[in-house]
Amino acid sequence: MDDEFSIAELTDGDLPAVVTLCRSALDLADDAAEAAEIVGRLRERTGTEGWAPGPRRLTGFVAVQRGRVVGVVLGSISHRSDEVGHVDLLAVDPDHRRRGIGRALVGRVEGALSGLGAGEILFAGNAPYYAWPGIDVRYTPAVCAATAMGYENDQTAWNMTADLTYDASPALRPTAEAEMRLADGGISVRAAVAADAPALAAFTLAHFGEGWTGEVTHSLGRDRAGCHLAADAQGAILGFAAYGSSRPSWFGPMGTSPAARGSGIGGVLLRRCLADQRANGVTRAQIGWVGPVPFYSQAAGARIERVFFLYRKQL
Repeated sequence: MDDEFSIAELTDGDLPAVVTLCRSALDLADDAAEAAEIVGRLRERTGTEGWAPGPRRLTGFVAVQRGRVVGVVLGSISHRSDEVGHVDLLAVDPDHRRRGIGRALVGRVEGALSGLGAGEILFAGNAPYYAWPGIDVRYTPAVCAATAMGYENDQTAWNMTADLTYDASPALRPTAEAEMRLADGGISVRAAVAADAPALAAFTLAHFGEGWTGEVTHSLGRDRAGCHLAADAQGAILGFAAYGSSRPSWFGPMGTSPAARGSGIGGVLLRRCLADQRANGVTRAQIGWVGPVPFYSQAAGARIERVFFLYRKQL
């Protein structure tokens, strides 16, 4: 029958076909354009950033029909708890939807994650290895499928968009004058380099936790990614801002030490990163998983655009 398909465990040899699938199955243009980066990030196996010493525990399956990959699901065990699993990606070819492929794939990944010790499964980002905070509300079939499969929506997250298309954008306001004021107060601002990784890791672990540590250190020395930092006269880090860790068009995370908040460091670091992203060809930077909406609105003219539902299910 034309609707017959088989489910097989994902192999590295399947990844090119998975990227091709995602380019057509991810309905939002921004997601489809970064399909290769999304799949690559989600399938990274080891915590090379120094915050996660052991290999990541991953699982994945593809749906195959007549030799062609028509669906994929990727899963992982949370870095915070061995008892929590994540569905990191679910994609089905548009011409093969509403045939049970998505449900079959999720069933297989649930079983695999359960076998790895998970008693709870989340449709939510497993930072720092994530492509979305959760399910974008515009992916209506995915929202409906998660509900039908017994997942409950328990959180909402959102991104903000910074427009980098024109020189006079608030997101691209020059930072030189603000940097001079900071310098008068003994604060220097510069691009981070690989040698800064240990200090950045210590700073983020002290103030923000493991997830951000992985993202920040992962942004160093990578194509279309980077980090800027602020330091006091003794060289101690006061704040940082990173971009491109999870996806080239995404900004974040960023953070300032409690003692330095209100100094203007954050706005400078943010706009330095956005300027880099524009130079890399990004026209619409996504500020991911936003907390302080007013700050990003004022500092970069950013607006809330993408909204995500986060789901969970007890097995």
